[in-house]
Amino acid sequence: MTTPESLQDHFAHCIQVLGGTTASSRRLGIDERALRRFVSGEREISPRLLKDTAEALRSLVAEATAAEEHIAAALGASGEA
Repeated sequence: MTTPESLQDHFAHCIQVLGGTTASSRRLGIDERALRRFVSGEREISPRLLKDTAEALRSLVAEATAAEEHIAAALGASGEA
């Protein structure tokens, strides 16, 4: 069972994975101050915010995968491993 505290902790971790408050606020389209209030527990984290955060994380994974593939291809073309 997920408690509000564990959800808040996990949400805070997700914000760090997204690059911190500033980067996350840009990705999520939320004011930094408001995002800090969600992280601190001052404001309740809505299901919509969780869905948006999950989508932002999926987007970050896709960007990281594309960047890694580009590096791998460049290394493969140069013959270095």
